Amino acid sequence: MRSHELTQGRTFGLVFDHGEDFFTSLTEFCRSNDVRQGYIPVFIAGFAHVDIVGTCEKLADPAAPVWSKVQLSNVEALGGGTIAYDEATGTISPHVHVSVGLKEHSATGHTSHLLGAQVQFLTEMLLVEVASPKIQRVPNPDLYGVPLLHFGSDS
Repeated sequence: MRSHELTQGRTFGLVFDHGEDFFTSLTEFCRSNDVRQGYIPVFIAGFAHVDIVGTCEKLADPAAPVWSKVQLSNVEALGGGTIAYDEATGTISPHVHVSVGLKEHSATGHTSHLLGAQVQFLTEMLLVEVASPKIQRVPNPDLYGVPLLHFGSDS
């Protein structure tokens, strides 16, 4: 386990508009407000479409990460995550998970890593900037190259 005390910066309330691309809007907000790292304690959303990590096929290696996606439509969502900064690309590197319910299927639920989404009606989010330490994602070669969160100089 790694841990580090976080010094909070600014706190924002965000409302995404109908039809917006979730990650494009989040990235643009962070760029416009010079937010490089932080956490999303919670957001609620209606999404017209979502892509989440998942598969309907038998896994060849159940211990390995799943890189394929499942596409769902017309969902309500509750999510949260972290934001690190990718020095190589000069952009944020969000890691967001959601629980979504399919509205027309008795709110049948799915939970996974969010890959993409289009806002339907609204998304309301709280975002807390982390002033320090520096937060980054470092791929771990021993864990299939999965990028893991690192704080300050612990990379």
